[in-house]
Amino acid sequence: MEYKWNNAKQYEQYVGRWSRLAAAQFLKWVNQDKGLAWIDVGCGSGALTDAILKSQNPGKVTGIDPSEDHIQFLSENIIDPRAEFFTGDASSLPVGDKTVDVVVSGLVLNFINDIPAALNEFKRASRNGSVIAAYVWDYSDKMEMIRYFWDAAVSLFDNARGKDQGERFKICNPDLLREAFFSAGLKDVEITNIDIPTVFKNFDDYWNPFLSGVGPAPGYCMSLSEENRQRLKDEIYNLLPINEDGSIHLIARAIGVKGVK
Repeated sequence: MEYKWNNAKQYEQYVGRWSRLAAAQFLKWVNQDKGLAWIDVGCGSGALTDAILKSQNPGKVTGIDPSEDHIQFLSENIIDPRAEFFTGDASSLPVGDKTVDVVVSGLVLNFINDIPAALNEFKRASRNGSVIAAYVWDYSDKMEMIRYFWDAAVSLFDNARGKDQGERFKICNPDLLREAFFSAGLKDVEITNIDIPTVFKNFDDYWNPFLSGVGPAPGYCMSLSEENRQRLKDEIYNLLPINEDGSIHLIARAIGVKGVK
């Protein structure tokens, strides 16, 4: 299945609103000085880039993303002379050797086919002593909005298990993240959990973003027949912890990893 990431506004409604909260906590943990040059690899709809600009007082932030739609969205919505955006990917960053002080990547590592090569590219771009850091959703456990979706899908459809992000994205695991950063030759590797409360005002607020087709779970949802999509919807409704007022209170956990070049 190819993942559709070509609608920044729909992505924002799906998980962008929660990734913005995760980005703020992630940056507190990364804890870098002011005035530095940052690169945000896989900047998406701009959650992490925006948080860097607002909280880190950077000298410069370069955002890289393979989606032209995301880059256009960012260029129109983040107007800051310190920020620049380019279409590109993790395997070939459009910056010179040893020109960046901090390399960050939010919710992207699991979509990179060759993580060792990407980490080597991050090292190439960063100065000695620079921090390289990333975070990914804990798909197999506490990224609950997506976990409930796949638990329901797997219970109903034979082909869902192979699509389940908890099964597909093995790197979204603290031990494997730590191993990847150590294997890349990074020093002082650390891991943290970032827990974000995700409160949906009602079931429609939870369900409707899955109808966008943006991302693996929504993409799978929209690949189903109308009848099977209704079965999935009903099963998720039965599984979710819905309060008397109709609200749904879940947790979105991200796993953070950082190391020093």
